[in-house]
Amino acid sequence: MDAFESFPEQSEAKRLLRAALAEGPAHAYLFHGPPGVGKRAAALAFAAQLIGEPERVQRRAHPDVYLLEPVGDQIRIDDIRELRRDLHMRPFEAARRVYLVHAAETMNEDAADALLKDLEEPPAYAVIVLVADDLGPLPETIRSRCQLVPFTRLSERAVREEIAVRAPGLEPAEAAALARLAAGRLDRAARLLDPKAAKRREALLEVARSVYADAEFDARDAAQRLLDGARERAADAKEAAEQEVELLDLPTREAEQRVRRAARGAERDELLAALEELASWYRDLVVTAVGAERAVVHADRLAVLAEDATTDRLAAAERACEIVRETWRAFEEFNLSPPLALEALFVRLRKELGAIPTLA
Repeated sequence: MDAFESFPEQSEAKRLLRAALAEGPAHAYLFHGPPGVGKRAAALAFAAQLIGEPERVQRRAHPDVYLLEPVGDQIRIDDIRELRRDLHMRPFEAARRVYLVHAAETMNEDAADALLKDLEEPPAYAVIVLVADDLGPLPETIRSRCQLVPFTRLSERAVREEIAVRAPGLEPAEAAALARLAAGRLDRAARLLDPKAAKRREALLEVARSVYADAEFDARDAAQRLLDGARERAADAKEAAEQEVELLDLPTREAEQRVRRAARGAERDELLAALEELASWYRDLVVTAVGAERAVVHADRLAVLAEDATTDRLAAAERACEIVRETWRAFEEFNLSPPLALEALFVRLRKELGAIPTLA
């Protein structure tokens, strides 16, 4: 099997990496694209081919592969200084040394400046692979010194195939709905298959409908239900991270930072995913109202959507969808207070949708 078949699709990335192996690698690469689409798997597969011992590299057991990940919220200058010291040591066993820097967009300014010196004049035996979910935070000086390897969201078909492998007993409509909700991300698809995630999804859809169907709707309570789901996800991530760091010989401070970062990241991702699904529910009201049922995301809730998607509600649902997307964008770009932002969101949604009763 081709070394790059360990992750699905990404034809352009695979083309570039195969060319690099055939023609000889550049000194630095920047894998960039959304989370959960195969960048880390690709980076490890690339390192394995460059080193020439795939099995050991996949086990993270080869001395000529150096892996750097952020501790806490950032990659700091001390982390880069340690990498630079290692960078000037000749390979132990292979002809090359490969440096994988995950979450490269979290490098602070000092760290990025320090790494830049070695991106300009790296040792001949070194290949540096930066992996980033977002190009925006990376200085242009870093980007311009790397060969860019783009990754995109996966197709719904690819995600659905992965879901079928992980949960072969799912009904086709539910599998299709989960594939759409995963929005091209395998990590999100995996979480949606978790029983706790299924309960969170049920709660979210109850909230989405209660905005227009519940005479006693309370914006603060709706916001709290989303927060509770995000905090449950954070608690699970914290527990998993604690179990992981127990197996590593890390200083106490570093272990604590890694656990906190895992919990915060999971909470944020859960909130963003909840907002995406909330927006998609109101979008589904619109497409169902105009007779485009085949385009709905929530294919497993089509009967409910058909009941709720009145023509009287169409314009309000369209505005509601955009309101949720505005909030999602604000969460992405700014450091908002989730309780206040979510409560304000549900106040606006109720104003748009609450005046139109649901038909019996």
